Amino acid sequence: MKKIIAIIVSALLILSLAVGCGSTQDPETPEIQYTKYQAQFFNSFDTIIQIIGYTETEEEFDRYAQLAEEEFLRLNNLFDRFHEYEGINNICTINKNAGVAPVEVPEEILDLVEFSIQWYDETGGQTNIAMGPVLNIWHGYMEKYAGGSPDAVLPPMEELEEAALHTDITKVQVDRQAGTVFLEEPEMMLDVGAVAKGYAAQLVADLLYEEGFHSFLISAGGNIVTKDAPLDGIREKWGIGIQDPQKDSSDPNASSIEVVFAVNEAVVTSGDYQRFYMVGNQRVHHIIDPDTLMPASYYRGLTVVNDDSGLADLLSTALFCMDYDSCRAFAEEHDLKVLWIFADGTVEYTDNLLPQLRDRGGATASIEKS
Repeated sequence: MKKIIAIIVSALLILSLAVGCGSTQDPETPEIQYTKYQAQFFNSFDTIIQIIGYTETEEEFDRYAQLAEEEFLRLNNLFDRFHEYEGINNICTINKNAGVAPVEVPEEILDLVEFSIQWYDETGGQTNIAMGPVLNIWHGYMEKYAGGSPDAVLPPMEELEEAALHTDITKVQVDRQAGTVFLEEPEMMLDVGAVAKGYAAQLVADLLYEEGFHSFLISAGGNIVTKDAPLDGIREKWGIGIQDPQKDSSDPNASSIEVVFAVNEAVVTSGDYQRFYMVGNQRVHHIIDPDTLMPASYYRGLTVVNDDSGLADLLSTALFCMDYDSCRAFAEEHDLKVLWIFADGTVEYTDNLLPQLRDRGGATASIEKS
């Protein structure tokens, strides 16, 4: 289950910061004219996916955009836990065969599962892809009460605790030689929502870069990946607006609480303000603390900036479930760039992120080359 910047607002923030229109020259190759183009599609990962980039021709950009759309859809189908698709085994197939038999799956799933298990250990269990039984209960309540209801309630703790008995990640067996994943108990269920979108965004960005697309940004529902500088002849970094949780996320004029300037990095935010329902005056959001089995309550938003979008996505969830002292210690131990937004509007950040912040660090997109 996922959390993140409000989709429409973040897209507008990126567009407003990402550049003006028209043709430009690369200062290193002034004989070549580059034009900014953009595309978006809606058929993957239940979100708007947007690509902004610079190419010499519109035809060239369209080719990259089509490749991105096709690859996002392919990865969406692989990582989908709700549906199966003809001709492939995916996360849903693994879940349907829990306690029955190992399932042979494509390499991308093997990689994602092993990656998630590794970082489960690194984070002390704060992000667990085997939490499917618990998250499935929460998903049902989110779906039922998302439109608002005076009768909205929390899931019974007894039901959550029973489901949590079947979330032991050590019982997720990956056999590299056979190419299979097996869940040892029939009640088990994988949910890769805390990592799949960012992981897919990185795979797509890397593929486009290998194909020759060298100046672009991908926004996959708030998981932002940047590749090389904007070819506008002015800037060397992309500006990414971080949504202010205090603002109405449906308001297209909502302002950012900070701007991060980044290049060849991912900027991923977890927040309590996009997917939630109300129980009386209590906001019940979808980032579930694996220790309490309830929505984590330490922050309104938490942003991770990292050179890998999959890792930034996973860590933004894991850190959201840690108290500030533990979270900050973890970030500093692992040299992570993190920004925290608290309920009272206070913003904290790691020292290594400050040089990339516009308002608090005085950063700009145009940086002199050394």
